[in-house]
Parts: sequence; structure tokens; C-alpha cells
Amino acid sequence: MDAPTRWRELIALPEHELHLDELALLISAHANPDLDVPAQLERLNDLARRAGEPTTAAVCHLLFEVVGLRGDRVTYEDPSNSYLDHVLERRLGIPISLSVLLIEVGRRAGLALEGVGMPGHFLVRDRLDPDWLIDPFSAGRRVGHKACEELLRATAGPTAQLTPAMLAPTGPRAVIQRMLTNLDHSFRRRHDVQSLTWVTRLRLSVPGLGMSSQAELAAQLEDLGYPADAADVYEELAAWPGLDASVADRLATRAIAARATMN
Repeated sequence: MDAPTRWRELIALPEHELHLDELALLISAHANPDLDVPAQLERLNDLARRAGEPTTAAVCHLLFEVVGLRGDRVTYEDPSNSYLDHVLERRLGIPISLSVLLIEVGRRAGLALEGVGMPGHFLVRDRLDPDWLIDPFSAGRRVGHKACEELLRATAGPTAQLTPAMLAPTGPRAVIQRMLTNLDHSFRRRHDVQSLTWVTRLRLSVPGLGMSSQAELAAQLEDLGYPADAADVYEELAAWPGLDASVADRLATRAIAARATMN
């Protein structure tokens, strides 16, 4: 099954049935259609077998000390940092890709790990020890509330206040959207229109995306040279049940304007 077909099949599953490993690898497969996703999944199975004890400490020791995964502080914005296969090859990644690897290898070892999408940084929580979080970008160090606040202020400013909501669990779809958003930013900076196009399409395909976000992505598709696809999105949004009539009219007008550019 090709990557786009498999992606559509998986992303439509109920949230509790989603696994981050294959979805993240399918993102990589959109960048590299020759990627052998099943082989990469088996690679994660091998890592879990190497962990030995089914403990968070053992998995962290394997990934960050034996394998040597670490945060890429030099070429942070490199798209490779968002591709799990590249992260494993280079031993370098950004917080969210390193967190996905920890969560998925941990899942195979029987651990209950979950993502924590704090603003500006991504962490992992062990549900058996919820007061401490794991920072995969810093070689798996354990961080408490004070350290989380310092991480927040490093990106959001010295007056930023850490709230409980910032440390809430992040579901699989939100994790995938955040990974795609990171790639969106990377490709924009590189003026990589081809890659930005498939990322935009993937972002639109994730269920649960709000109306304003969908409209923004439709406008992005329009700017990228796909007015018909943008118009389809506008028309779908305009047909939402219970939508205010004035909003529906504006969306319908945007759809007409987009299609007009094709003539």
C-alpha cells in the first residue's frame, strides 16, 4: 500500500487506536517514497527488545546513552529532524521526534508513556510517575515543575507563567499536527514549494482541525497553485451544519473566487 493510501486509512481511525510510529514514518515516506516503513517499524521492535527490563529508566538508558540520541542544537530546523528514520540514522532530532521514538519504543516494552506538548518544547510523561517529565532533547533528563517553567520562559519570555493545561497529555492527532507544522515552517524557510504542498495536504487530512485552521490551509493551497483543491475545502466548510449564514456566504464566495482563477 502506498504512503498516501495508508495515511488516509490510519488517520481516520479513532484516537485511541492511533500509534505515532507508523503515522510519523508515513510522513517520512511522503518525503521519500522509497522508504520501507515496515522495515523501520521492525527497527523499533529491535530497539525495544534491546532495552532489557521493561522500565522507563531502561528504555531511556538504551535510547540516550547506548544508541546516543540527542537534540540537534546546530541544525535544529533541518527537516531531517522530523523524519524518524533520519533521526535514528543521524542520532539527532528535535524534542517532538525524539519524544515519539521514546513513546513508541516504550510502548513496545509495555510502558505507559504519553506526550506533553508544552509551548515551545515537547516532553514525555510516565503515567506511573506523573510529577516528573522526561526531556528527550536533553538526553532523557527528568524535569520537574521548576525546570518546565524555565523551558517555557526560554521560548515564551521571562514573564511566562506555566499553567496545568500546558502540561496536559497531548493526543496522537495533536502530536502529528505539531510534527507537520514544524515541517511547514522548515519548508517555508527553504522555499520548498513541492514539500510544502504535501505537508499542507496532510495537515488538512487530520480529523479535528478547526474551521479557521482549515480555511488558512486552503488559502495556502491556493497560494501554492492549487485553487481547485482550495475551493473544495471552502465549499466543505461552507456546508458545515449550523454555520452562521454570513460565514457560509464568505466561504462560498472564496470558493467561487478560487475557481475563477482557473479560467
